Amino acid sequence: MKVATGKVVGGKVVLEGVSLEEGTSVTVLGKDDDGGFELTPEQEADLLLSIAEAERGETVTAEEVLARLARRHG
Repeated sequence: MKVATGKVVGGKVVLEGVSLEEGTSVTVLGKDDDGGFELTPEQEADLLLSIAEAERGETVTAEEVLARLARRHG
């Protein structure tokens, strides 16, 4: 998984500092007219830590997450 930023140019998303293989599926989140969302300083810190973990490859699969949830709430 890669996290990237970019801008829409000529109707297409142009990424900054990362390239993806042709045909790569992506999810795009865009700011809406109300300016997006607000985070508390603690939420922002948690989000930035999570992004850094993902960039380092410190992730778990969806299957692992579901298994953990099943053990807790099964």
